[in-house]
Amino acid sequence: MTTVNIETPEKLEEITQVLRSVAWGASDILQSYYRGEDPDKKLNVQEDKKDGPVTAADLATNHYILEKLQAVFSEEEFGYLSEETHKGDEPIRKDWVWIIDPLDGTRDFIDKTGEYAIHIALAYQGRPMVAVVAVPEADKIYIASKGNGTTVEKRNGETYSVHVSQRNKIEELYLVASRTHRDQRFQDMLDRMPFKARNYVGSVGCKISTILEQQSDVYISLSGKSAPKDWDFAAPELILTEAGGTFTHFSGEPLTYNKGDVRQWGGLMASNGRCHEELCQLATSILADIDG
Repeated sequence: MTTVNIETPEKLEEITQVLRSVAWGASDILQSYYRGEDPDKKLNVQEDKKDGPVTAADLATNHYILEKLQAVFSEEEFGYLSEETHKGDEPIRKDWVWIIDPLDGTRDFIDKTGEYAIHIALAYQGRPMVAVVAVPEADKIYIASKGNGTTVEKRNGETYSVHVSQRNKIEELYLVASRTHRDQRFQDMLDRMPFKARNYVGSVGCKISTILEQQSDVYISLSGKSAPKDWDFAAPELILTEAGGTFTHFSGEPLTYNKGDVRQWGGLMASNGRCHEELCQLATSILADIDG
């Protein structure tokens, strides 16, 4: 087995190239299920978990991603934390861990909104270092590595760098949010924040991509009875921050991955970074008032 260590910019670029190939291959698999072009690839909702449905497409894509990555990145050196294979609450005892969501936005995938994505990130000691978010129905992948910015690659091979907007007043910002997945406390908080407008989009990866494309500026997560998981955020975080944005807890603390409990509790703020601290303070203040 050929392995790749991570010590030089050249090795980082080598990892990025592997990830780019895997992302396009995984996109092809999801699209073949989504479009129903292959009679052998039925959507087949296999299990409706507490956190949402699982389809044959999730499982097939997960298998493909793991197979391709493990052929290059030895399990002796690299851990694998995937939505479809994760079990238990023990952290993976490796410095380098792949964090994978083969299909983010399964409900949107089933409902045919087109707003689904693939998230793959490589984290070092709990922080993402290389990441890709693929948006198959847009025929795009967003790829980033620490310190090297975020690049969009289109299906035709065209590539370009992306950067967040320069809008710098809360009243000028566009919020991107889910159509659903908001309890009353979260909805009350959002209703009291003076954004210019709201965009409603599925999949965290798709939401963050709208910030990179300057269609939106802010995404907020607030846990209730449940919470998003590591694989929801690891890849989207890096593509946002490398494009000039900011992604933290409301407290300003960075997110940490592979802690054991994969749930990301509390309030999380992703933004174009221009009013980030002010946004966090406003959200915290509103919640304190709501909670009385």
